[in-house]
Amino acid sequence: MINYNGEILSSGTNLSNSNRGFLYGDGVFETLKIVNNRILFLEDHYFRLMASMRIVRMQIPNDFMLEYIEKQILSTAIANNCNNSARVRLTVFRNEGGYYLPERRAVSYLIQVSPLNITEYSFIDSYYEVDLYKDFFISKQLLSTIKTTNKMINIMGSIFANENDLHNCLLLNNEKNVVEALNGNLFMLFGNRLITPSIEEGCLNGVMRKQILALAKQIENIEVIEGVISPFDLQKADELFITNVIVGIQPITKYRKKEYKTDLSRLLLNRLNALV
Repeated sequence: MINYNGEILSSGTNLSNSNRGFLYGDGVFETLKIVNNRILFLEDHYFRLMASMRIVRMQIPNDFMLEYIEKQILSTAIANNCNNSARVRLTVFRNEGGYYLPERRAVSYLIQVSPLNITEYSFIDSYYEVDLYKDFFISKQLLSTIKTTNKMINIMGSIFANENDLHNCLLLNNEKNVVEALNGNLFMLFGNRLITPSIEEGCLNGVMRKQILALAKQIENIEVIEGVISPFDLQKADELFITNVIVGIQPITKYRKKEYKTDLSRLLLNRLNALV
């Protein structure tokens, strides 16, 4: 079952072939997690969605209040019998009409949910290898910091990772600095400094990134920095890990010939579970 503009429909329902999200990538989305009938970090997701819609000049419906979004998501999860633990995608796209120039700014939305097997975040310390993806680069601009329905770089990077037996890839910006992973933000521990690329570098303004930054600042003797990470820094690091709302924290164990510890990521994951 899906939720299309507030109506619960069969998941086999077809959208118009003039859908602008399909034709032009004219849409934005949020990926959320439900645990025990509660949407984690709902306010952060909501305000990022509102900011994203404003950035791409969408008309925000009058009823798009936080409480309305929460009700629509949870009702969809209940209809799919997975409100105990679920992955949610909320996609907002501009209504059909026009070519590159839309005929109107009004929007529609689609909510999809799928069950997850566990409720709390689990620490995954199994082998996890990454490398750089260098065929295409992320631009240092505001659009790169939001989740639009144009994710071609992430798709191509995922194909590259699959073809090279990698678990993930790290993306670079047009100045050849490391920005993020294919599916989340990147953190690097170097001595007592925990560094993550700044928003100005073009990384996603991640909801889990925000939580980890706040948790890390509470750890004694850890200096938290939002700055620049070069590819050369990666092989000098003590730890690398990826963050996103669904997994929480994914430790990286190998990059090229370098292997990494997982001590800080384990500590942060424990604190994250205590938070949620």
